[in-house]
Amino acid sequence: MKARSAAITEPAPEERATERPRHRLGHDLWPIVAGAAVFLLAWKGIVLLGGYPPFILPAPETVAARLVRAWADGTMEPQALATLEEIVLGFAVGAILALATGMLLARSRLAERLLSPYIVAAQATPVLALAPLIALWFGTGLLSKVVICALIVFFPVAVATMVGIRTVDPGLLEMGRAFRASRWQVLTRLEIPAALPSILGGMRVGITLAVIGAVIGEWAGGDIGLGVLINVARGSLFDIPLMFATLVTLAALGVALYLVVLLVERRLVGDRG
Repeated sequence: MKARSAAITEPAPEERATERPRHRLGHDLWPIVAGAAVFLLAWKGIVLLGGYPPFILPAPETVAARLVRAWADGTMEPQALATLEEIVLGFAVGAILALATGMLLARSRLAERLLSPYIVAAQATPVLALAPLIALWFGTGLLSKVVICALIVFFPVAVATMVGIRTVDPGLLEMGRAFRASRWQVLTRLEIPAALPSILGGMRVGITLAVIGAVIGEWAGGDIGLGVLINVARGSLFDIPLMFATLVTLAALGVALYLVVLLVERRLVGDRG
C-alpha cells in the first residue's frame, strides 16, 4: 500500500525536468531583483543628499511614473518594438555569419592566418565611428541597424566558436574516426555539441552588444527606436524623466534577451553552475 501511494505521489521524470529550469530561472532572477533594489535605494539617496533638480537627476519614483505613462499613452511601445526588431535580426545575421567563420577558422590554419588580421581590425575600429558610414551606404532604415548589430555581434561569437571547436576532446574525434564518421558527421555530431558551452557563452555576450549596436545605429540615422527617443527626450522635448525611462526600458530589454539566451543554453547543455 505504501509503495502504491509513493508511486502515485512521486512526480514523473518529465515533471521534474520542467521544475528544474523554473527553479534555476528563479535562482537567476533573485540576484537581479536584489541588485535592482539596492541600485534604486542608492539612486534615491543620491537625489536626496545631493539635492539634484529633476532636470538633472530625477528621482526613481518620477522615472517610474513617466515610464508607466509612456507605455500607457503609446509613446514607448512602437519605439521598443522597432529596437527589438533591429536587435533580433542583427543578432541572428551576426551569429550565423560568426558560426560559419568560427568553424572555418577552427578547421583551417590558413584561413585563420588570412582572415584574422581583418577580423581583428574590424573589431578594433569603434562601431560608433563606422555607424555614419554604414548609414550612408545602407540608408537610415532597418538595414543599416541590422548591419551594425551584426558587425558588433560577430567577433565574440566567432572567437567563441573557434575556441570551442579547437578545445574539443581529441578522444571524441578519434572515436568518430574509429566509427568511420564523415567530416560532416564529426562536425555536427561531435565538435559542435562539445563546443556548445563556448558558443553559447559568446552568444550571451553578443546579445547584449546587439542592444548597444541598435542604439548606435539609431543615433547615426533613423526616425524610430529607443535611441531616437532618447535623443528627442534630451533635445527638443527636454523631458529628462522620459529619457531615463527609455534607458530603463533598454536595460530591461537587454536583461530579458540575455536571460532568453541563458535559458536556451540551459536547455541545450544543462546547468553547469
